[in-house]
Amino acid sequence: MLIRVGYELRYECPQPTPMLLTLNLHYTRASDLLVPDHIITNPSVPITAYRDDFGNWCSRIVAPPGDICISTNALVKDSGLPDPVYPDAHQHAVQELPSDTLVYLLGSRYCETDRLSETAWALFGNSPPGWPRVQAICDFVHRHISFGYQHARATKTALEAFNERVGVCRDYTHLAIAFCRCMNIPARYCTGYLGDIGVPYTPAPMDFSAWFEAYLGGRWHTFDPRNNIPRVGHLLIAQGRDATDVPISNVFGPNVLKSFKVWTDEVAESA
Repeated sequence: MLIRVGYELRYECPQPTPMLLTLNLHYTRASDLLVPDHIITNPSVPITAYRDDFGNWCSRIVAPPGDICISTNALVKDSGLPDPVYPDAHQHAVQELPSDTLVYLLGSRYCETDRLSETAWALFGNSPPGWPRVQAICDFVHRHISFGYQHARATKTALEAFNERVGVCRDYTHLAIAFCRCMNIPARYCTGYLGDIGVPYTPAPMDFSAWFEAYLGGRWHTFDPRNNIPRVGHLLIAQGRDATDVPISNVFGPNVLKSFKVWTDEVAESA
């Protein structure tokens, strides 16, 4: 399967403004890029690339005064298969976990494990450990939160999403991650592209998507509590503890986001 992905972000800045961008596909998908996702700016400015502490590809620019457009248009090869399901994947005892997973057991900016632990154990303490427990968490979050773009709020935490019961995909993801960590299951936040492939078309404007990965049975597995079914075409851009670590842009100065477009479309393969 071929998937066309890209974005067009237009900012207005009153002065030279540094930006950090996390917009390139994750290095684990580099070999799948048939048309690379080079970042293009108009007007053209120097771009410095670096890899952050979580292994994500990031870029630095200084936007000039006035308007700047940041865009890409890439083509990605994908298996076309839905997210794999491993119902027998077991939960590790904390003392058996690899050291590099331990940071994903801890509370973070948007995932308040200390304030949700009692609730998590009351809800999921009797569920079978491992994959069934993570799926039980996803089932609960999927039912508990009602989706709506009007409920998006950049400062909303997992606890607030639990109490308010409304949100967008990042809120589902933060709450599920927090519950997993409360149950001693490493969980990390993922952001990337997810189009309407294999599901009914949604007329709402496309956006970047959020899901998470849980560490079970010696590897990381994809879970998506917003959709709560295995989906085709989760294309990872970045991963971290929560949304704090993977913003598409950090802008260090006054700015106006004038327009925001994202696309993720299946493309017919040539014979």
